[in-house]
Amino acid sequence: MRFKTLIVAAAACLLASVAGAVAGENIQVGPRPYYLIENMDDGPLKESLRMCEERPLRRTAFSIGHRGAPMQFPEHTKESYEAAARMGAGVLECDVAFTKDRQLVCRHSQCDLATTTNILAIPELAAKCSKPFTPAKVDPATGEVLEPATAMCCTSDLTVDEFKRLKGKMDAFNPAAATPEEFMGGTPAWRTELYTATGTVMTHKESIALFKKLGVKMTPELKTPSVAMPFDGDYTQEKYARQMLDEYRQAGVDPSMVFAQSFRLADILYWLKNDPDFGAQAVFLDEDGLKGFNQDKPETWAPTPAELAADGVKIVAPPLWVLVTVEDGRIVPSAYAKAAKAAGLKIITWSLERSGLLADGGGWYYQSVKDVVRKPGDMFTLVDVLAQQVGVIGIFSDWPGTVTYYANCKGL
Repeated sequence: MRFKTLIVAAAACLLASVAGAVAGENIQVGPRPYYLIENMDDGPLKESLRMCEERPLRRTAFSIGHRGAPMQFPEHTKESYEAAARMGAGVLECDVAFTKDRQLVCRHSQCDLATTTNILAIPELAAKCSKPFTPAKVDPATGEVLEPATAMCCTSDLTVDEFKRLKGKMDAFNPAAATPEEFMGGTPAWRTELYTATGTVMTHKESIALFKKLGVKMTPELKTPSVAMPFDGDYTQEKYARQMLDEYRQAGVDPSMVFAQSFRLADILYWLKNDPDFGAQAVFLDEDGLKGFNQDKPETWAPTPAELAADGVKIVAPPLWVLVTVEDGRIVPSAYAKAAKAAGLKIITWSLERSGLLADGGGWYYQSVKDVVRKPGDMFTLVDVLAQQVGVIGIFSDWPGTVTYYANCKGL
């Protein structure tokens, strides 16, 4: 009987592997999820995750590549997106900004080129920056930085052809820099420079073509402009919002494959009214009320989940810490998470593995649970609460393999 069971199990694994091959998948999450599992406290969750260690993995829309896989690869680059897809992310993100000639490109911020690309190493392009490089003022006696080095280079400073000359780098800068070369350093120790030899920047249209090839869904974020709108006289916010969705329609992408995002509620409402096919899956990145915001005090929320639902919003996406709190030493859903669920909203959250060690509290993304996260393995404890108790439908991660592993193991 045991031999027969083993044969059936082997056949099931073979069929799963063949199915993956047919779908063009060879999902590889790397050693990190296994490292996190071994680091967990003993208990049912650790044991259940361990039981999945030898299972074949499939792509899952529960795993969302936040700007690709920027824990190790320069964000919003072809290489970063391909790494995220290899790790099983079923949804990839292009943050959308516009160039001087009104072409859409993938950048986290309209004016982050000095910290995410090599623009300062290309003198003729650096000369076009809104604010050129200014070296730090340093106390010669103590070495204290009196005024940090600065530079501000925007996508709207360049044409799309000029933008395409850039190379993506790890998002960082050195505030004590005396030269442009020094300014482009500063990568945090928990990231790496090993994969920065190439960093192919992408237009929005190029990202659509790549994502179609990779067989993933798409979640573009319409970035809030850093320049006054209308830009250059007549490029309004509405034209910008419409252009982003038009590029999916022109590429023949079904609206069901697209989760358009914005921090501006006005953008979501515009899509709901003027492009309901895409608006139905629009994602409101709820950060409007974070000054004085408390995830357990409804009087600090603006807007409330109920108000968003009344406006027609279907999906809300707050940061990780907004959805959880601590009770009796355990991570549990926050009052905000419960209210969003009660309002009938679907929930996505961001961004796992985007900051330093959990042993140090994890930084901004984990602030509401910093007193109970103590070690790397607690990452899976948080993911489990978000998935099983909060009921999120997807998690953004800078290393999507971790979420992919969990989702496969739990059948999400």
